[in-house]
Amino acid sequence: MYILTEQKHWKGRVDSTTNKSSFRFHQKVTRMAINDIRNFTAKNAALVGFICDEGVRRNQGRIGAANGPNALREALSSLPWLFDDQQQIIDMGNILCLNHALEEAQRELAEVIGAALQKNLQCVVLGGGHETVYGHYLGVRAALPKQAKIGIINIDAHFDLRSYHEQPSSGTMFRQILEQDSFVSYFVVGIQRYGNTKELFEKAKDLQVKYVLEDDITLNQQQLMADLQHYMDQHDYVLLTLCMDVLNAAFAPGVSAPSPFGLEPATVRAIIQKVTSHPHTHSFDISEVNPLLDENGRTVKLGAYFVYEALNNLLKE
Repeated sequence: MYILTEQKHWKGRVDSTTNKSSFRFHQKVTRMAINDIRNFTAKNAALVGFICDEGVRRNQGRIGAANGPNALREALSSLPWLFDDQQQIIDMGNILCLNHALEEAQRELAEVIGAALQKNLQCVVLGGGHETVYGHYLGVRAALPKQAKIGIINIDAHFDLRSYHEQPSSGTMFRQILEQDSFVSYFVVGIQRYGNTKELFEKAKDLQVKYVLEDDITLNQQQLMADLQHYMDQHDYVLLTLCMDVLNAAFAPGVSAPSPFGLEPATVRAIIQKVTSHPHTHSFDISEVNPLLDENGRTVKLGAYFVYEALNNLLKE
């Protein structure tokens, strides 16, 4: 179900009501339904929330990520507005997953994302469980020519290549995509040696998945950046997705599956900067922010900063 965001999620500190250089996020974001959005010529961005953790539940994870989208909005609200005066960030609202109908919710998310991209908006999706990315992909595919080459870059501790024959979940999305679309390739950054079975490593090889282990990033981040550049240059469209469980649990405790050996925030930030600065990248999603499991709001605040980092680069001319 598609609904508009409530104004209560965009409130915060007000330093001035007239001096634009003192404005904060909540003073500039515009709430608008997708049917009311016109075509844009300059770089502007849309936010859409995916209030769903049904995929996490099916994957036997710890639910609560459905609270992530509005928590991220609230964390963004008081951050300073640093964009150009003419640039806009439009909050297009939320997709709600009702009655465990994950597949229907993913299709609804795809419709909103596809419409936003076709109106020349950069798109940022606030998840939700990582099943968010399947709806994100469907929306991107709908907005592109059928044979356009899509490169998916996933910052994640897990491959998410499990079988979906019984039912899709938050652990199946990339296998679904790769087996259904021959014009997509998959590059996952941050894989945990101890977080994936041998079967998943074998499936990644079968599906020609490019991946970088967490400890290899720590040893050679410069090589990773070169590999990302080469990968992005080879695709017509780049979709970036971030699963917050890729981070070390000390920095991001509020996730379904915390990673003791996860990445540090500065590393994830550098990857986001690199990918969202590429001219082929027009959309980003963040998933697995679980406020119910968060300690002192650390994961939510960090997630909001990652969203801001993505927006900052997506909106650069």
